[in-house]
Amino acid sequence: MSQTITIKIKLLPTREQASILREMSQTYISTINTLVSEMVAEKKSTKKSSKDISASLPSAVKNQAIKDAKSVFKKAKKSKFTVVPVLKKPVCIWNNQNYSFDLAHLSMPIMVNGKAAKTPIRALLIDKDNRNFDLLKHKLGTLRITQKSNKWIAQISITVPTSEKTGTKIMGVDLGLKVPAVAVTDDGQTCFFGNGRQNKYVRRRFQSKRKKLGQRKKLNAIRKLDDKEQRYMKDQDHKISRAIVQFAVEHEISVIRLEQLANIRQTARTSRKNEKNLHTWSFYRLSQFVEYKANLAGIKVEYVNPAHTSQTCPKCSEKNKAQDRKYKCPCGFETHRDRVGAMNIRYAPVIDGNSQLA
Repeated sequence: MSQTITIKIKLLPTREQASILREMSQTYISTINTLVSEMVAEKKSTKKSSKDISASLPSAVKNQAIKDAKSVFKKAKKSKFTVVPVLKKPVCIWNNQNYSFDLAHLSMPIMVNGKAAKTPIRALLIDKDNRNFDLLKHKLGTLRITQKSNKWIAQISITVPTSEKTGTKIMGVDLGLKVPAVAVTDDGQTCFFGNGRQNKYVRRRFQSKRKKLGQRKKLNAIRKLDDKEQRYMKDQDHKISRAIVQFAVEHEISVIRLEQLANIRQTARTSRKNEKNLHTWSFYRLSQFVEYKANLAGIKVEYVNPAHTSQTCPKCSEKNKAQDRKYKCPCGFETHRDRVGAMNIRYAPVIDGNSQLA
């Protein structure tokens, strides 16, 4: 078993290197669009090789452009040419045989004075805790370089071998707003993740700043602020999902169960003050982060039916409504509301029916 993930590397090119990368990226996209137009006109895939392409690109990059053009043509052909994609965002791609990375420099062939020359460009891993160092030891895939807001970013796909853990230890995880995540193991070990109040406070600050910028009609500043908020939210999801999987590893969990939250925005009940947070927080992204990090650790992820998981008593199975964050049942069971959800998720029916026995 294996899983493909993508790591990001920040490039620090010189002014000359940046100019070359910018020109190559535009040429790369232009070459693909030209090839696609030719194939659509002829209604068949191209048989051109890198020698037939006159663009100022290294031969390896030309070959990659041909592959990408064929892929775009297949999509157009599938729609019977009613929709022909036209690429606009400048990008340049190298296959895994034409670049190398030594943690300080990313080296790949670029056009220097009209000739292809393998050139080292200063690079930094976008990873504060150096978690991606070990991943670079695995099989490297394609290299993709783009420019975002005057910053050059390299993306490398990596194929990581995984092995599924054996055993029957299952952990339930409940996702929410006030408490972003709660996990409960089969032996009752509980852990709360994230700070919902802090998240809500930060987002209120972003909302207040946007309102002031809107009154001054600072549209570009609003867009930058939106990007900053999205980066904050994504970073929180990464931290929480990483902590959940680490907790599972420490307790030798073999299966993590999550709620299938596809329709949470339509089905969840919440107060008016929390409604905006509910409709903007990405529960799906958090669950996906948990899933791919768990798979890397060899832990299986299953999705369960979320119906009544926060209302059903784990002890007597009676349904009760929680008062604020406290759950009390006439049978005497009492605990945190979200902990009840995580406990019940462990035993809830799995969506695809293919599950471990709890």
